[in-house]
Amino acid sequence: MAKYRPPATAPAHPDATIIAVETAFERFLRMDVFRFRHRLFSGEWSRVRSYDALRRGPAVAIVLYDPDHDTVVLVEQFRLPALLAGSSPWQIEAVAGLLDGEETPEAVAIRETREESGLTLIGEPIPIQRYLPSSGGSDESVHLFCGRVDSAAADGVHGLLDEHEDIRVAVKTIAEIEVLIDTGAIESGHTLIALYWLLRHRDELRQKWTAR
Repeated sequence: MAKYRPPATAPAHPDATIIAVETAFERFLRMDVFRFRHRLFSGEWSRVRSYDALRRGPAVAIVLYDPDHDTVVLVEQFRLPALLAGSSPWQIEAVAGLLDGEETPEAVAIRETREESGLTLIGEPIPIQRYLPSSGGSDESVHLFCGRVDSAAADGVHGLLDEHEDIRVAVKTIAEIEVLIDTGAIESGHTLIALYWLLRHRDELRQKWTAR
């Protein structure tokens, strides 16, 4: 996975003026310090502010649904930040990954499905929406999708060794998904949004994908 390189300049906006940007830290993640002004609700301009922003960039998550078996394919893996937050480090999530170079979000959804679950999408992924996981601290944006798969082929542990991935496939019925959500067992934001969308559009998807 190539390291994310933010654009050299911030997007232009009539209500913001970026005065200076300094990179304070960079390894896998990058932290930039911005000096800027923004327009106030009064119409005046704010004083110059300094603000730290985590530069993580665009990502993709896709919830994998099998309309024939009415099941969802999720993945489970170890997440150190979840442990630091006081949760279990073993997180149940939708397949997800960062954009690599000039890839489109759709291409990433297809690639990550194969790499993390060992499955191949049936047809094109359906866009759900783009959302900002932490708009007060990071520029990360996540493109959410839903994709059709054959869950009968879902099994085993997957992931790329050179990225230290150790990802186990988990096939859940819709009833099990509802219990996981209701009991708070799923804590991943992108996974929850995608699953709530799936539960809302499940009947529509089954009619569309199983039409003969």
